[in-house]
Amino acid sequence: MSTSELAAARWTRAIGTGVDPDEYRRVTEGLASVADWGPAFLRTGHGHLRHAQDAGSPRSAGEHLLMAARWFHLASLGPGVEAPRAAAEADDALGRALALLEPEARRVSGEGFTGWLRGPSDAPGTVVVVPGLDSAKEEFLDLVSALTARGLAVFAMDGPGQGALAAGTTLVPDFERVVGRVVDALDATRIGLVGLSLGGYFAARAAALEPRVAAVATVSGPFRLDWEELPPPVRDVMARRTGGTHAARAFARQVDLAALAPRIAAPLLVVDGGQDVIPGVTNGAPLARLAPRGSYLSVPHGDHLLGNARSHWLHHLGDHFARALTGAPA
Repeated sequence: MSTSELAAARWTRAIGTGVDPDEYRRVTEGLASVADWGPAFLRTGHGHLRHAQDAGSPRSAGEHLLMAARWFHLASLGPGVEAPRAAAEADDALGRALALLEPEARRVSGEGFTGWLRGPSDAPGTVVVVPGLDSAKEEFLDLVSALTARGLAVFAMDGPGQGALAAGTTLVPDFERVVGRVVDALDATRIGLVGLSLGGYFAARAAALEPRVAAVATVSGPFRLDWEELPPPVRDVMARRTGGTHAARAFARQVDLAALAPRIAAPLLVVDGGQDVIPGVTNGAPLARLAPRGSYLSVPHGDHLLGNARSHWLHHLGDHFARALTGAPA
């Protein structure tokens, strides 16, 4: 894959993460080879750290730190850099940003999870944001903002094999156990789950098996995986995140929601992009159909994670949780 092909492939995901489109173009157009991806993105993140040091106000500094976190996360998605190193820098930048912008935000960690609890302390409900195969809490800052704007608290997390925990842990299919520990730690009365990409499987599975989940949504989440049909790049990432090819194959076999979907009692919103076609991945329509309270939103021009169509689903998803967790109009 050439640098231009890689940049095009990552374009909507990067924009969905919240980086400046023109800065993304400048950075990717300056790549001499694909191996330069990670180092170039790290340098861009470090540039925002310097801007934060020179900023004229705590708010400006915090906003530069948030942007640095985004760039460090994106660095972890490409070649040329150690993903755990980039993820650690993203985690650090996010923590420093929240210390300036939201000093009431609270770091919450436990067995198999870590993240930030944001939003009002008296919120009527708390939404847990669950990342996917190679995503992390720093990728979904705009989603967090959409939810907190509706008066909800949000816990954006990294689970086993994700983000800040990727270096020492591996992905686990029985994510309901992690969610159970998160709910215990947050001590919240009404919990929602939103899972993105593979996180959609985690969220749906947890909603079926953890009775304290009161609302759930998936975005580009798989209903089923077929290991033999998955593209080699996806299998490679899964192997790295699960501990090897054998573990990845076994993990993929467990990603099947056919038996669990009818057990999801909570209101469920399934969001898919019409252009999200990955061999070996069955998208979310069967999940919405089988869940007793499932609804389906397909955005025809949306791609994977729908970074090219945020206005067509993000507000709808925020309203879904506001209604389900508060009982009031969004």
